[in-house]
Amino acid sequence: MFVEAIEKALQFTRPLHSIIRTYGGKQIIPGSGTLFFVNEQACAITCKHIIEILIDAENKNNRYRQFVAERNQLPKDGKFKKALQGLELKYHYHESTIIQMKNSFVDCVDGFESFTCDVHPLYDLGIIRFNGYKQIRYKGLATFLKDSSTIKQGKMLCRIGYPFPEFSNFKYNEATDDIEWSSEGLSNSPVFPIEGMVTRFLGDQHGIAGIELSTPGLRGQSGGPLFDDKGAVYGMQSSTKHLHLGFDMEDKEILINNKQKKVTDYSFLHLGQCVHVDIIKSFLKEKNVKFYEE
Repeated sequence: MFVEAIEKALQFTRPLHSIIRTYGGKQIIPGSGTLFFVNEQACAITCKHIIEILIDAENKNNRYRQFVAERNQLPKDGKFKKALQGLELKYHYHESTIIQMKNSFVDCVDGFESFTCDVHPLYDLGIIRFNGYKQIRYKGLATFLKDSSTIKQGKMLCRIGYPFPEFSNFKYNEATDDIEWSSEGLSNSPVFPIEGMVTRFLGDQHGIAGIELSTPGLRGQSGGPLFDDKGAVYGMQSSTKHLHLGFDMEDKEILINNKQKKVTDYSFLHLGQCVHVDIIKSFLKEKNVKFYEE
C-alpha cells in the first residue's frame, strides 16, 4: 500500500545520528532522530526537541572541557580524591550524567559551515537551515497536502524514520578523552516505516494542532514525515501518548514452558502524535521558507 510512497519519502528524509557518553564510563551510546527537506535551499523541518538536543550538545561538550581543565589543575596528592568529589558536586556530575554528545547529519549536504534554527513557540516543530554548503545530497522534496479538510478518522497513513540505530562508526579516543566519529564501522541505519489509522485530532485553544494515530511513533522517528499512499505529507511524527487500558493482571498464574508462573502486566495503548500539516505550513510561511503543496 505504501511501497511507492515510502520510496518517494526516502528521497527527502534523512537521519540525524547522535553519540553520547556519560560520566560513569567510556561506553558510547548511539541514538538517532529524523528530519526532512522542504525546498532546494537546504531547509528541513524536524521536532523542536531534536533541535534542543543539537543546541544542548555544544553546551555539554563545553562544560565537560571546563571540568577537565579544572580537574587537571588539582594537586595529585592525598587530597585529590576529596577535591575531585567537590568538583563533581560543583558540576553536578554523577554516573548517569551525559557529559559529551556529538551529532552527524547523514547525507544531507556536503561541506556546510553552520546551521541556523527556528523553533515554534507552542508546538514540537522547528526549521533547520544549512549554511555555506557545497551541494545538497537529498533528491526529492516534501510535498504537503493542500486541503487538510480531507484528513478523516479511519484514514491510513504512514511514517518513516530511523529508530533502532545500527550505525557503529564511532569510537572513544583514550589519548584525548573524547568521543569521535570514525571511518570504520557501519555508517548507516535502516529506515523503519510504520503505518497507522487516524484515530483523533489533537487540539488546543488555537484549534487543531495534531493528528493522532492508532500505532506508536518509535524513538528515532521523531521529525519524520507522515504521509499517505501517494506520498503527500500530512504532518510530522512528534511523540507517543500512552493510554492505560485497565486490562491489568497481578500475580496471575499462567503456564510457561510447562511450568506455572505468576505474572503481572499493566496494559497500555501507545498512540503516535503528529504535528498537523497546517501548523507546519503556517510556520514555514511565517519564516519565509519556500515549500510545495499538492
